[in-house]
Amino acid sequence: MIYFRSDYSQGAHPKVLEALTKTNYEHTDGYGLDEHCFNAASMIKDLIGVSDCEVHMMIGGTPCNVTVIAASLRPYESVIALKTGHAYFHETGGVEATGHRVIAMEGVNGKLNPEIIDKALEEFEDEHTPLPKMVYISQPTEIGSVYSKAELTAISEKCKEKNLLLYVDGARLGAALTCKANDLSIKELASLVDAFYIGGTKNGALFGEALVIKNKEMNDHFRWMIKRQNGMLAKGRLIGVQFETLLDGGEESIYFEMARHANDLAEKLRVGLGEMGVEFYSDSPTNQIFPVLPTKVVEELEKEFFFYRWAPEKDGMTPIRLVTGWGTEESDVDALMEKVRAIYG
Repeated sequence: MIYFRSDYSQGAHPKVLEALTKTNYEHTDGYGLDEHCFNAASMIKDLIGVSDCEVHMMIGGTPCNVTVIAASLRPYESVIALKTGHAYFHETGGVEATGHRVIAMEGVNGKLNPEIIDKALEEFEDEHTPLPKMVYISQPTEIGSVYSKAELTAISEKCKEKNLLLYVDGARLGAALTCKANDLSIKELASLVDAFYIGGTKNGALFGEALVIKNKEMNDHFRWMIKRQNGMLAKGRLIGVQFETLLDGGEESIYFEMARHANDLAEKLRVGLGEMGVEFYSDSPTNQIFPVLPTKVVEELEKEFFFYRWAPEKDGMTPIRLVTGWGTEESDVDALMEKVRAIYG
């Protein structure tokens, strides 16, 4: 079976495993208060060009999102997101369980814009409704599209105008920053938002995300909230060691190298399938692509390849999601395209 199911189905990059093995017998302080986490945080501050911020090593994307939202909002405040947004659609009510409503809006190509924010504010406007206080977006989006510098700037300006916090889910941030459609640097992204995280789980780490908080009010007693949300890892250094390794070399690090590799193979898939006449569910320049295939073709592919059926069948056609990762090989891509070509032929 060849895997295109996700970009975290394999373990970790060999250099990450090597670093974890090398430091295995070290004694350090716990809960992320160790030299590896401190060093990784310093590396991230240099990478984003922001020294006056806090960096927290988090165990995963959902704990990251839930903790940031719970720590940042008062009990009656809510977060604006898209219906496809991870915080709304894929976290089993985790945000709502903290008492905060996710106001789910329809997007455009998987993206939110200032007009959508205004619409949400118009619908939830007084003391009888949950007051919007945060805007949540993903970069890239759940359907692989990316926010341009102009689009993120417009959202940032709208948030400032309306006194809203702007938080970016960066589970696949490496893919967004290294795709050919991107015109936004990580420094520019950091300058436009209140908080974001650099995803490790989906780009070569065993687990872990590096959360950056610029807004001091959001960071107030944040470690207390990590603990309260059951997200504080006793052996926190394990995350720090991984990010030290992933980001060694800054923009030339294996973190960006792996993301670029995944994007390149996804592009090969996208171009190859497109040349066969395959249409796509979304316009994605990153490592997730969404071909729409005859259901009979999907059924044949499932015998040899592991992937998601992304949406229900309609008129005999089924959208699927194919995801490439740091460990995907070119031969995997060639095998899938050969299979599709053989079925169509």
